[in-house]
Amino acid sequence: MITKSIKYFLLAGMVSCGIATALTSCSEWDDHYEGNGSAAGSDQTLWQQLTQNPQLSDFCQVLEQTKVFRMHKKTPVSYAQLLEGGQSFTVVAPLNGTFNRDSLLELVKTNQGDSVVEKSFVFNHLSRQASSLKDVEQQMLMLNSKHVTTKTGSIEGVTVSAGNLHAKNGVLHITERPLPYKYNLYEALCDMPDMNPVGLSLRQYEQDYFSADESVSSGIVEGVPVYVDSVIIEYNRMLQGIGLINNEDSTYWAVAPSAQGWEQAWDEAAKYFVYDEKVLKRDSIQHYWTTRALLEDAIFNMTDQHNTQDSLVSVPYLSWRKGYVSGKPVFHVFKEPFAPGGILYGAESVSCSNGMLYKTKAWPFTPTQTYLKELWSEGESTWLITSEKDCSYNIRRVIADNISENAYLQILPSTGTSNWDLTFRVNNTLSGDYDICAIILPKAVSNQTNPDLRPCKFKAFINYVDEKGKEKTFDCGDQQFQSNPEKVDTIVLAEAFHFPACNYDQQDIKVSVKLQCSILARETSRFAREMYLDCIYLRPRRN
Repeated sequence: MITKSIKYFLLAGMVSCGIATALTSCSEWDDHYEGNGSAAGSDQTLWQQLTQNPQLSDFCQVLEQTKVFRMHKKTPVSYAQLLEGGQSFTVVAPLNGTFNRDSLLELVKTNQGDSVVEKSFVFNHLSRQASSLKDVEQQMLMLNSKHVTTKTGSIEGVTVSAGNLHAKNGVLHITERPLPYKYNLYEALCDMPDMNPVGLSLRQYEQDYFSADESVSSGIVEGVPVYVDSVIIEYNRMLQGIGLINNEDSTYWAVAPSAQGWEQAWDEAAKYFVYDEKVLKRDSIQHYWTTRALLEDAIFNMTDQHNTQDSLVSVPYLSWRKGYVSGKPVFHVFKEPFAPGGILYGAESVSCSNGMLYKTKAWPFTPTQTYLKELWSEGESTWLITSEKDCSYNIRRVIADNISENAYLQILPSTGTSNWDLTFRVNNTLSGDYDICAIILPKAVSNQTNPDLRPCKFKAFINYVDEKGKEKTFDCGDQQFQSNPEKVDTIVLAEAFHFPACNYDQQDIKVSVKLQCSILARETSRFAREMYLDCIYLRPRRN
């Protein structure tokens, strides 16, 4: 589902009338909206009713001066003109003296300020629905996509001094003060002053596009589609992967640190996402994944939770895996969030229109809980093999708690004296330190009565690139490694090995580990060339 905010406006360049007068003179526009939900009993427009009430002059001035935004640009069309035209609205008009008219009028003098007033004030008091107040509670959808509760005598808890005033293009309700504006989670992160660095990072990924399918067409003029009512969908491409916290129809929780806490966490995370110089747009990619690394586990869709006191699962959890797999740690699950040491312990809660924001002083996670993950290249994942020499291999499956994913790779030499080699690629390495390990299984996993108790002997090589993108190979100190034939053996090939460049989410995999059998002919009786490889395993070290 796409997070979206829909704005309705006339595409000026695609109709025969000018934009300044289009909303009142274009028959196509009026034909589409005239009578849509309007009430009988009045021949006045909403704008006429508003201007004839001296207690609403402040509100009228704001509507006259606030212009419609289209594609992030101010148009000549004011909201006064909209309410005078053929479109149908419900208007909630606050009385004079109940809001700061002068500050709003000052804001609309600039494009940015006009946009703020449009979204937070005007849209908060206009609805596309023609909604009368009734004794039973109802929900009314405002132009800013927020729902307000209505019933006879009040709207969203605000007293109505005069309601159900019908106009030929809608309904007017007069309230004793403005309707409260409640941030959704996305707005809270982006607009609350103490969340400013989080918002600046997120807003970089805002995009919008014109949706022809959802727009109202009036045909084609000289080969160009003409739209009476155009729908622009605004969305944030980062939210698609971490949680649609801009969606007013969903319920989320989010946790975010103060400005100082965010900056400290961001600076540390950025060191792990340094790409080599051959990666196009490396700085932009670094910014994206650093920001996402901090937010990916900080958003929780409440429909996915079972017991919030016991644990919280972040949005990526369901697409990742459920439950423990062969003893591996489970990411995206946070136990006892409100208990001491939990991610929400001591957090300040802020109610939002689509959920709850928990504000903390520091980023409440550790890198190893989130982006600094263990990396596993499973032996049986043969698609990870980039090269092979003098060997064949088979995938073997066995159910055992100490065998990763309950499978392993049986590597067989081509001849009785062949020293084979096999290279596995490693995905998603960060620019950080790892213990690089190979997990070798004993032959007893397939033959418990008479297993081969000869150890494997091999060398290892780590292929990677430096900051310039130049290919490098580390020979692991030219060591000869020997497995323990009587147990599942985790052999550290390189301790705290530093990858200078990040290879996260890249198609061009630049990191691999080569295992090379290194048994001399005279050692054949002492060592086994056949190997049971469980996996290549990278254990992260925090920089």
